Amino acid sequence: MDSCGNIMSMCNVKIFMFQLLRGLSYCHKRKVLHRDLKPQNLLINERGELKLADFGLARAKSVPTKTYSNEVVTLWYRPPDVLVGSTEYSTQIDMWGVGCILYEMAAGRPLFPGSTVKEELHLIFRLLGTPTEDTWSGITFNEEFKANSFPYYRPQAIINHAPRLDADGLDLFTNLLLYEAKQRISAEAALLHPYFMSLGEGIHVLPDTVSVFTLKEIQLQKDPGFRNSSYQQSARGKSRRQSVLF
Repeated sequence: MDSCGNIMSMCNVKIFMFQLLRGLSYCHKRKVLHRDLKPQNLLINERGELKLADFGLARAKSVPTKTYSNEVVTLWYRPPDVLVGSTEYSTQIDMWGVGCILYEMAAGRPLFPGSTVKEELHLIFRLLGTPTEDTWSGITFNEEFKANSFPYYRPQAIINHAPRLDADGLDLFTNLLLYEAKQRISAEAALLHPYFMSLGEGIHVLPDTVSVFTLKEIQLQKDPGFRNSSYQQSARGKSRRQSVLF
């Protein structure tokens, strides 16, 4: 984002998002929660291959659900259920962060850059609407929510804030940023969302250790705000290293 003046190609946004979800799906299937998803923890090499990094806050999710700390996930990417004190969560904790990252790549700026928990919740409510029992069951009984007496906001039209996302992209974004954690789309389901249809069928059958860039149809494009990006070359002709690439 630094190298393109925060104006990324929407094709590249889609390819990076798919790789993020692919890696996250791999983790979640193995009951591993990352718990600290943010742009700084996504590594991208010169080829455009994305890896999840910094598992310092990661946990193995056992069954039945254990109680976890609610002091996880950098504030800007922390889901509202964790912000109001929830300590029982599953893979859905990571999916809110994915939605924030999708927006940040598409819009070129953070979605909810709050400096305190209260400000973070205020920013979320101002965009998505102040939650009610209809949109978030049990929220009106939550002590943190009641203590802050948040004003009532109507939900805003997301397209007005992320006009570069197409209809499918907006639908995926909306299904990632749901108040009810259990209603958020999973990483595995998100990979099959129509937003990624343009990437072709072959991308869904790659072995876990094979890069998406082994497919000739998957190529990064020059970013509109291009300055000095290091991954502008075509993936073709590059070495086919066999490592764990998402």
